[in-house]
Order: sequence, then structure tokens, then C-alpha cells
Amino acid sequence: MHNPVPVAETPRSKASPRIDVARLLGRLERLAEIGACEDGGVTRLGFSDTDQEARAHVARQAMEAGLTATVDAGGNLLIRRPDGHHSSERPPVLVGSHLDTVANGGRLDGAYGVIAALEVLQTLHEAGAETDHETIAVAFANEEGSLFPQPFWGSMVFAGRLDALPSEPEDYSGKPLRDALARAGGDLSRLESAIWAPGTLTAYLELHVEQGPVLERLDRTIGVVDSITGRIQLSVHVHGRAGHAGTTPMEGRRDPLVVAARLVDAVQALAREEKLCRVATVGRMDVRPNSSNTIPELVRLDIDLRDSDPARLRAAERTAREILATLARQENVRVSVEAGVRTAPVQTDSAIRDAIAAAATELGYSQLTLPSGAGHDAQIVADIAPVGMIFVPSIDGVSHVPSERTAPEDLVAGAEVLLRTVLKL
Repeated sequence: MHNPVPVAETPRSKASPRIDVARLLGRLERLAEIGACEDGGVTRLGFSDTDQEARAHVARQAMEAGLTATVDAGGNLLIRRPDGHHSSERPPVLVGSHLDTVANGGRLDGAYGVIAALEVLQTLHEAGAETDHETIAVAFANEEGSLFPQPFWGSMVFAGRLDALPSEPEDYSGKPLRDALARAGGDLSRLESAIWAPGTLTAYLELHVEQGPVLERLDRTIGVVDSITGRIQLSVHVHGRAGHAGTTPMEGRRDPLVVAARLVDAVQALAREEKLCRVATVGRMDVRPNSSNTIPELVRLDIDLRDSDPARLRAAERTAREILATLARQENVRVSVEAGVRTAPVQTDSAIRDAIAAAATELGYSQLTLPSGAGHDAQIVADIAPVGMIFVPSIDGVSHVPSERTAPEDLVAGAEVLLRTVLKL
């Protein structure tokens, strides 16, 4: 258990620094141009060329603001104020999120938290604010895992979960991560150097769009996150036998896509009918050779299970594996299942929640305490430090899609609360 984070007993004065609204919103607009899609979405897959461009862009903005920007061996971008603006009484406070996206995703998921963290540091720097801890902004590498199937890569390295990572990671097409990581400024051979030990941070704060409908429906501006969902992701390979679609009799076929199709429906039923977990999804499928007149030889798909109860998650995984084994016997195909992501549910720190709530109250923003149904880097960093999360409303509750939006005034509100919370810790 981490020690409670002390919080200032009296509110900051009304002269506390405030963020630059135009700069914050302008930076978000500019960042959304990197990897922009025709329909308004953004594609910046972790360690791709557009992801590299976004990271370099943010680092350049930091340095132009008089801040420093470095990349650790895990590929995480770390931004600091120059020395001399804080005492060494307490370990640093880390603020940030990630810059990578899913394919054709939204412009705010992750990116908002990084740009707001940069804005907090620049605001403190320009105000000459003295603090009793250093504040560091971070853009964690490859949070989504959309190109290299190791989501939370950067925060897992940061928190020392190296045993849970493959020694020679590859992307979905078999290309090694080692080279892409090196281009990002990281080093696969030196990951240990990027680890932060427990106790080396005062706190980690992550500002994020809610990605759900709750705040908008209840007309609240700020969400104080009390817990983050657990997640299990299974990578499934179904091996069958390819054949001509016209000349191969139905009897004796070994069609892996039949198994995959039935599995998609069964996975949905785990949550919808059987109530074994909160949500269950098959969101990615790769069919080989993917020809209209050929029986497939191989189908690869990912199963995503989420719940706030670890026991329910384990039960859902066990049932999914049993269903897959039964389907494989019925269709005479071979299956393999590998567990990818395993993240336990996490409770945020109560003292940090109090600081966020107090900051929102002082700034006049309505608020609500709620859980996060999505996974975040914060639940990984919770291994080594107390964590807190701030949500702002998502218009129509949508995320990971081109229509992902948040009202500008809510984006500003979240950044203001982040800044004041940093000052309170």
C-alpha cells in the first residue's frame, strides 16, 4: 500500500497561475493534423511514422517553451522544467498520458492528457512558480498496442513489469519492435534504465476524456475517477485447412472462419447473457488468405474482457477458453491461445481524489465520482505510486472513432483542474 498523499489544507490564492486557453486548444488542433484521416479521425499507431512525428512535435514545442525533453529506453517522452524551480523535499509528481491512437481513432484520447500536461508545465514555468516537488510531463509509448501488440508498453517498462513483456517484440506483420523503438529514441537492450522504483514518485495524475456518456448525461464538468477496470486480452489463432470454395465438399471441411464466427457470438454472450464480466469484445480479426473463393487456412483474432472484479474476469477467461476448445473439436481445427494484456482493477488514491474534487470546487466546476470503464496507463503506474485520474465529458459518449469530441470549455476546465491539483499536492 502506498502512503496517503498529503494535500494542502488551505486553497491556493486567487492569484494562482491559469492556463493559456488559446494555446491549449490550438495545440490540440495542430496535433490532430498529424495522422489525420479524411473523415476527421486520427491514425497514429504506436511507433509508426505518424506517432514518431507527433512525439517529435510535442518535444519541439516543449523545448521552444524553455522546457527540456528526453526519451527513456522504453520510448517514453519526459518533459521537465529547468532546474532551480523546486526543492528536493519530495519526489516528483508525474502528469500525462499517451500520443498514439487506434486506427482511425479520435483526436483527444490520450493526446489531450499529454498536451494539458505540457500546458501545466509551461504555465508553471512562465509564472516562475516554486514547488516543493518537481512536476514532470510524460507521453507514455504505445498505450493502445494497435501496431505492436503490447499495449501499455511504455508504462509497463516505466513500472518495471519487464517480465510481462516479450524479449523480442514484433508488430502484427512480424517486424521487430527493436528498430522502431530505436528510431523513437529508446533502446530495447537497456529497458532496466527506464524503470522507476516504488516511492520515487509522489503521485501520477492523468487527465482524459471520459470515453463514455455518464458526465454528459448528468451534466457534470469534471469526473473524479475512483477506480479503473481490469482487462484480459487473449490472442487466438485458429488453424484449419485451405481449399477451393467451389470444389471442396462441405463434409470434411476444416474451416477456421466458422469457428471464429461462432466464437464472436459466444464472446458477446459472456457479458450480455451470462453476465460473467461487464463487457466482452472481439475487435480485431485477420483472415488468411482472405480470398473470396478460398476456404481460409488461418484466422487470428483478439478477445477483450473487462470487469472490476478479478474473479469474474478469470471466470470469463476460463469460459472463453472452454468454448473455443469445444468449437475446435466440432470443426476439427487446431487453436492456440496466448494471454496478452492482463491488468488488474485499480483503485485511485483517496487523497488525490480529494485534491481533484477540491480543485474543481474552488474553480466552480460541477463534479461526479465515477469509475473508468477503459484501461489507462494510470493503472500500470499504480504499481509504484499513488494515482489519480480526471475525466471531462465526451460528446455523445463516443471514443476511439472519428466523431470523438469534447466541448472546448470542458477541455479548458479539465486542464485548469489538473493545474490546481498539481499545486495542491
